[in-house]
Amino acid sequence: MRVTHVITRLILGGAQENTVATVLGLQNRPGFEVNLVTGPTSGPEGSLESCFAAKRELLTILPSLVRPVHPLRDLQAYRRLREIFHASRPRIVHTHSGKAGILGRLAARDAGVPVIIHTIHGPSFGTFQGAPANWLFRGAERRAGRVTTHFISVADAMTRQYLAAGIGRPEQYTRIFSGFALGPFLEARNDPRLRARLGIEPGDFVVGKIARLFQLKGHDDLIAAAPAILERHPQTKFLLVGDGALRGELEGRVAAGGLAGKFIFTGLVPPEEIPNYIGIMDAVVHLSRREGLPRALSQALAAGRPVVACDCDGANEVCRPDETGFLIQPGDAQALAARLGQLAGDPALRQRLGRRGQEFVQAHFAVEKMVENICSLYRRFVPGELE
Repeated sequence: MRVTHVITRLILGGAQENTVATVLGLQNRPGFEVNLVTGPTSGPEGSLESCFAAKRELLTILPSLVRPVHPLRDLQAYRRLREIFHASRPRIVHTHSGKAGILGRLAARDAGVPVIIHTIHGPSFGTFQGAPANWLFRGAERRAGRVTTHFISVADAMTRQYLAAGIGRPEQYTRIFSGFALGPFLEARNDPRLRARLGIEPGDFVVGKIARLFQLKGHDDLIAAAPAILERHPQTKFLLVGDGALRGELEGRVAAGGLAGKFIFTGLVPPEEIPNYIGIMDAVVHLSRREGLPRALSQALAAGRPVVACDCDGANEVCRPDETGFLIQPGDAQALAARLGQLAGDPALRQRLGRRGQEFVQAHFAVEKMVENICSLYRRFVPGELE
């Protein structure tokens, strides 16, 4: 079975890691010919293109497929995708992310691809952006939805949002959690050498956040809550893993608030190193206001670390109140400080939440399970080909 995946770019991020894991997992299964088309990756967020260093034949980079709306380049990308599908004749085109999801599905339809699948990693529309952008992206998703055979949602919240926007029918949706290699996270340990290298003392309570330094990721909320947390628990350190366009601005706010010695900016960290950093965290926060199902939450839970998250999109499907962590409302710095203070003062609570979270993730988030579920979905629409 020939399957072509399409994504806008391969920066370091949950949707991209999901896509890479899917492509490489399918490629190792008998009966599959799989490849990935992506736009160019540049900027401070890092790149996953190196994952294909030994399998360059699986990766095609399309220069015209860019993230911002650009009518000329978008038309070029659409035409080139249509040409690629005409030439390679995949049985399935499987798209990811907003721009590639829209252009890829329309091009697949016009190229006569029989099965078109789209994974919703996060919403393209919502209250996080203005009315004109909402109108544009909701309309584009509706148009692309009309040529989509089936949708994969990484969280039930995505299914509800898209159905409420008039995109597809309930029977067209399947939830498949975004899996990853659990082993390194299950084995994560509190490494004193890494702590020392980062300037973290043995007795410090470490609050970790793993996210691009970008808009809507909630770093401002953590900075706002920090003084109240430090007042009660002065040995707290805040470890920010990731890089992005807002780094200079965020470092400036930390310095202006007299918090420079309490916040640690790691910069880019390769995905394979993330378990080591989670291992030195005592709790993990995820404060994004736009995310399908935050990968950082499931990875933190896999390492047995409790989580505090904004109750947005699919976060409540893994951050279960008083079971694996705590939910707060976006922008509620007081609640954030209270929950982190509660975790800082109660090691037994951290252990209980982390243990339950680890059990939950082990049952639902193995990468092998994700790939098998996707294979099963493919078989529904191309029966007999993999028998």
